[in-house]
Amino acid sequence: MKEIQNLIDIAIANKKNSYSPYSNFRVSSVVKTKSGAIYKGVNIENAAYSPCLCAERSAMSTAISEGEMDFAYIVITGDSQDTFPCGVCRQFIKEFADDETKIVIANSVDDYKIFTIDDLLPHSFSSKDLENK
Repeated sequence: MKEIQNLIDIAIANKKNSYSPYSNFRVSSVVKTKSGAIYKGVNIENAAYSPCLCAERSAMSTAISEGEMDFAYIVITGDSQDTFPCGVCRQFIKEFADDETKIVIANSVDDYKIFTIDDLLPHSFSSKDLENK
């Protein structure tokens, strides 16, 4: 699909902006909202590891701060084969993704896999659980 391949190209090019001096493991994420806006993010490390910011949360947070919360695509690419989101990012994505949001794990424009958040985080806790309290 040409749209996904264009988003993957953007994500791969964006890896150069990663701030990863400790792990030297670059990750980039690009999100496309349902309105068509595109936001980029990279992993941003810190000498004290817990305040590090993953690329997925970086891109999504930028979109959210601009008032965009309806995501069509979340593309993730890293310096390893099939860079999947960490557990914290999966929970963060769960908060904003719906059944139609496509999460693309990309190695290249020709080598990628598409998932939903329920594929990556089955039996998860979400805001829906709070509605049933």
